[in-house]
Amino acid sequence: MKLIIATIKPFKLEDVREALTDIGVRGMMVTEIKGFGSQSGHTEIYRGAEYAVNFVPKIKLEIAVAASMVDQVVETISSTARTGKIGDGKIFVLDVTQAMRVRTGETNEDAL
Repeated sequence: MKLIIATIKPFKLEDVREALTDIGVRGMMVTEIKGFGSQSGHTEIYRGAEYAVNFVPKIKLEIAVAASMVDQVVETISSTARTGKIGDGKIFVLDVTQAMRVRTGETNEDAL
């Protein structure tokens, strides 16, 4: 099993969710976050005043999948979330050593 952590632009969330559902992903956790990468924030003008935005709003997705689905899920997120502009996000893949569905007691891939 693998845990995929992806950060994407907020307006891409629904597109990514639909694309993942279409390939068989049955669940995910979504968190609104703020952060910065190589862009290190940017400046905006609001009511005539310029100010720095040091932390950019993002969406963090956490998706646990069978190891056999990792490449397909990563490619789906990447192609759906890509705008071609700076700040499109990042995707990380981590090993999951154990999982359990609390309601039923199912473990590992059965719990996904």
